[in-house]
Amino acid sequence: MFVTVVPAQAFGTNCYLVAPAPGEQCVVIDPGIGVLDQLDHAFAEHRLHPVAVVLTHGHLDHTFSVAPVCGARGITAYIHPDDRELLADPAKGLSAELKQLFGGKLSYTEPDEVAPLLDGAVVRLAGLELTIEHAPGHTGGSVLIRSPGQLEGSAGAAPLCFSGDVLFAGSIGRTDLPGGDSAAMMASLREKVLPLVDETVVLPGHGPRTTIGRERRSNPYLLDVARTAPHRGI
Repeated sequence: MFVTVVPAQAFGTNCYLVAPAPGEQCVVIDPGIGVLDQLDHAFAEHRLHPVAVVLTHGHLDHTFSVAPVCGARGITAYIHPDDRELLADPAKGLSAELKQLFGGKLSYTEPDEVAPLLDGAVVRLAGLELTIEHAPGHTGGSVLIRSPGQLEGSAGAAPLCFSGDVLFAGSIGRTDLPGGDSAAMMASLREKVLPLVDETVVLPGHGPRTTIGRERRSNPYLLDVARTAPHRGI
């Protein structure tokens, strides 16, 4: 599987282009602020043909460019239903401070075609098989996007997980914005993240890639969740 990252101009959001190989159809994950020129360059450089945009959640730093990316190519945007309203009104996911920062400075439009990402669904796009895991906490509609595909050039097979703002290298997403829920985040970490195999390559919404094994051993939030997880008897 071919994956390349296009960094956004704001907030260091990782926008990923995912394809079976260069020269193939691709999926765009989380096109944020100021990525359009970089995306066009990456499409041309790697001879990629985007067929869909898939969103890990509805925050503006992950969705800002979804309408122009989709509109220019007549393709669909996919998002979990619990974050659907953020595509129509992204201010609903912003704190008062962020609303003041963005106020009147950014024009935003909703994509024409939007489809739901449902928990447990296997979405087949661009020759890829993407499994959706609803993982609320950062937002109500946050998801993990998992794939059994092996990264191009990597040694040995390892599944992938595009974690959005659920899990970062050494940290997790904040839960203090509208729609955030710390208890739901802890449940998502316990029930959706910790069961993943150690070899899983994590491609987060911000920061460098990591692995589940590395985070299981060193991420203080996962260590805390593992300590407090209930032990089930026979």
